[in-house]
Amino acid sequence: MSHKRIPKRKAAIAVGGVAALGAAAFLLPMANASQDNASGATAAPKTLKAAGASDLAAQLQQLLGQAFAGSYYDSAKQQLVVNVVNGDNNVIVQAEKAGAVVRQVQNSTSELAAVAQTLKTKATIPGTAWAVDPKTNKVVVSADSTVTGTKWDTLESTVQSLGSNMATLKKSSGTFKTLVSGGDAIFSQVQDGTVRCSLGFNVTASDGTPAFLTAGHCGVAAKDWSDSETGQPIATVDQAQFPGNGDFSLVKYNDPATQTTSDVNIGNGQTVAINQAVDATVGETVFRMGSTTGLHDGQVTGLDATVNFQSETDPNGVDTVTGLIQTNVCAEAGDSGGSLFTQDGGAVGMTSGGSGDCTAGGETFFQPVTTALQATGATLGDAGAGAGAGDAGATADPSATAGDQNGAGDQAGGDQIGGSADPSATAGDQSGTGDATGTGDATGTGDQSGTGDETGTGDQSGTGADGTTSSN
Repeated sequence: MSHKRIPKRKAAIAVGGVAALGAAAFLLPMANASQDNASGATAAPKTLKAAGASDLAAQLQQLLGQAFAGSYYDSAKQQLVVNVVNGDNNVIVQAEKAGAVVRQVQNSTSELAAVAQTLKTKATIPGTAWAVDPKTNKVVVSADSTVTGTKWDTLESTVQSLGSNMATLKKSSGTFKTLVSGGDAIFSQVQDGTVRCSLGFNVTASDGTPAFLTAGHCGVAAKDWSDSETGQPIATVDQAQFPGNGDFSLVKYNDPATQTTSDVNIGNGQTVAINQAVDATVGETVFRMGSTTGLHDGQVTGLDATVNFQSETDPNGVDTVTGLIQTNVCAEAGDSGGSLFTQDGGAVGMTSGGSGDCTAGGETFFQPVTTALQATGATLGDAGAGAGAGDAGATADPSATAGDQNGAGDQAGGDQIGGSADPSATAGDQSGTGDATGTGDATGTGDQSGTGDETGTGDQSGTGADGTTSSN
């Protein structure tokens, strides 16, 4: 499996080991940033990477004050677009001098926040979600397939009362749900069966002990976690938040001598070194690694999202989670808690839940890493700790083709830890996600043939999880 302990235990990021269709298309090297093509009031917009755009947006938010009405990253032009409301010419000039593209909009940040508050008061309905979309300068409200009848009527009338210039309503495929079952990274035995989630990022707890972050609903579902389905617990939940203001858990390794790495294992011996926690930026390309569906990519579509999950314990209840990142990256049962990251090694989030699947698509929501670190007092672990001590420590050729990989679940052999690579491999075909019903029907042999370094059979077998929360 992709999460592994070694003597005096070295734990690698448990994010699965399969590559997904289409992901590599977005992993071309991005332009180095940033450059200023001119100076003064006529300065051209800066060319930025997403991380640089996020930093600039934070600076401009402070500079512009109430005139700031959100921002997003134009990945095609590699520019930051800043929304300005009621801005005088001096405000616009300042933002342009800083290197942003300035766009005057109608709705202020406070007005959009008021819309979200109205939705919270009048439309907290299981299967709904909303987030501010800076590209449209509106609040986008989503409703999954369970929102029908009087629930739909209530939601629709509420959105209409807000005005078409303030909010829009759309239907989402599938059902919004947490994705606790069916993963391959970490396991816990509970009364109703096996709960299986994915480890997000290894960190160092505030007391200096080794730990990791995963989804909060995983930490609420079970306290003790193992790195194998039948193994003894190796880590214990220290803090867990779900529902409410976030979906994150801090889980401490039981052995304080555990050594950890801060890599994301993207399969075939390739890893992406995680060097820092970063805030998400609307419009940027991000990558999610999960054991059920492997490596997938997409864009951030909203920030500070609110999601109303159907309660797992109360048929008439709702588990509302706020402060999430909304994306169009797909996910399925078993990807819960897995890593969301950027090409250049920024830790962005952990998988919380979503709708749809990786065939039809859908929305997926993530817990921001920066918020989880702040709340728990943890810090990202040393990316270089114990590097190269895995079963295959050589750096993989990033242009290698990831072969057909059938089956999702625990990788029974061939753990490859310690290599470092840009996740730009040509993604192969994958099929056969685990049946998360407790019987664990998820087996298959993966023909993984690289272009130079790696050739072999990646026998992957897994046992699905019948946990305490819903699964596909």
